[in-house]
Amino acid sequence: MRSKRIYRRVLICLFIANIFFLGFYFYYYLENHIPDEIKMRVGQQENFNFNMPLQAKIETEDVGVISVNDLSVPSSQINIDMAQPFTLESSQTGKYDVSLKLFGIFKFKNISLDVIESTKLIPCGNPIGIYVETDGILVLGSGRITGEDGLNYEPISNKLKSGDYILKINDKEVTKKKELISEIQNCNGKDVNLLVRRNEEEFTVRITPVKTVSGSYKIGAWIRDNTQGIGTLTFVSVDGQFGALGHGITDIDTGLLMDVKDGSIYKAEIMSIVKGKEGEPGELIGMIRQSSKYKMGSVTENTYQGIFGNVGSNFNDSFDSEPLQIGLKQEVQKGKAKIRCTIEDKIEDFDIEIVSIDITNSNHSKGIVLRITDERLLNMTGGIVQGMSGSPIIQNNKIIGAVTHVFIQDSTKGYGTFIENMVNNLE
Repeated sequence: MRSKRIYRRVLICLFIANIFFLGFYFYYYLENHIPDEIKMRVGQQENFNFNMPLQAKIETEDVGVISVNDLSVPSSQINIDMAQPFTLESSQTGKYDVSLKLFGIFKFKNISLDVIESTKLIPCGNPIGIYVETDGILVLGSGRITGEDGLNYEPISNKLKSGDYILKINDKEVTKKKELISEIQNCNGKDVNLLVRRNEEEFTVRITPVKTVSGSYKIGAWIRDNTQGIGTLTFVSVDGQFGALGHGITDIDTGLLMDVKDGSIYKAEIMSIVKGKEGEPGELIGMIRQSSKYKMGSVTENTYQGIFGNVGSNFNDSFDSEPLQIGLKQEVQKGKAKIRCTIEDKIEDFDIEIVSIDITNSNHSKGIVLRITDERLLNMTGGIVQGMSGSPIIQNNKIIGAVTHVFIQDSTKGYGTFIENMVNNLE
């Protein structure tokens, strides 16, 4: 009898645990299939089909500005059943809050409805050389120093860490490694005060340099003040702003997004190709023409969605592509599309297939999964290779995104970001 009661209790516990698991999974599924932001063009009807058991209410004081399913309704009645397909249209730009309720009862989350002007961009595909300088001197890590007494020291231990930026030494601004090294040499062993930025916080640390056997003074910090590489220019706006890469520039040692003070993009020439294969991504090997004659623009921002800035006068003779309308997330479809890039000596379009689409904002650079289907491109590169990041993705004569990453185990497949993620950095 006692064993039956124990067995019954175990079954009840398992049933309750199963209910909690299903509830958590259901919540997680909804959370990861509803974006935090939806964009739509002013004056244009947009179609949506989330197929979710949610009721949406758009909060606005402007009566009749937004129409739902072709019906203009007062603000108090803008309710949407997200279990069914629906259409939205707005007669003016602006941001609107959308409140979501599960089964129309339980508060779930708020999302932003952003109504924007129609936007056209020039899809590029140019190989570019990128040179950026850090906003401060980046600390990569620390190391032991052998002093002139033969002992080992770590002056910055527990004071500086990987990802910090040194802004000043003894109240003197430093932007170059050689400036910092020179100031440390001139201290003659006295303590130095470093102004440091960590994340968004600035603070001062005092460090005692160590005199080495050679007679020089060191603080035991591995540092960097610039980086450069090859990538692809994604687009240029009609007012001369550019976006490239589709993902941010991260430091190769720390893996952190670099704080960029300024930088430039230059014309680059592809010299050779290392084909990608399973477990080993390929690479476009190029030559950066780093001179004022070949400078294409100035870098002003480094973000998780790519690098951005303004083009210069040397850009106009690069190509003559026509501007294309951007395709918003909800317009992207599985199936055929193209990427535009330079593999040999000219910009070309190559066939791809969009395999899956994730319109959530959980990972800005991996909303699109694509596969290279163009046999010519596969023969030349093996698929997606390093240096192709930023190649614009075009579907239905609209620019919808940019290539960002390659699958390490399958170079024919990779990720892309939605173009609207990049456009956000122009606004």
